[in-house]
Amino acid sequence: MAQNVIITKSARKKMVQARAGAITLPKIVGMAFGSGGVDSAGNVISPSETQTALKKELLRKPISGYNFITETTCRYECTLGESELAGQYISEIGLYDANGDIVCIKTFTRKGKDNDIEMTYTLDDVF
Repeated sequence: MAQNVIITKSARKKMVQARAGAITLPKIVGMAFGSGGVDSAGNVISPSETQTALKKELLRKPISGYNFITETTCRYECTLGESELAGQYISEIGLYDANGDIVCIKTFTRKGKDNDIEMTYTLDDVF
């Protein structure tokens, strides 16, 4: 089975530099939503570690919150309001840092967004 969640190469580069003390690691501040996570037949496309953006980004929004579900996993949440992305089909999400760089990408089957409901997305940052 193909992996549908990746930590980007850009994120790993920042982590190794931060461990050496060369930079301060920017914190995760938001989630990006997109429609490019599937092909024309609806099959999920695995993200690439070399991606620097979502395939078809639709919106960026600050995270709603996070919690540590294990010692090495942080779960980030972001809620789309009723009117946000109404009528769109979401099939990819990504976490971005304070520099605006995408650091984690997840792809999945298309999820339709209606205009009368909120939707909360979660993405686990796992080490």
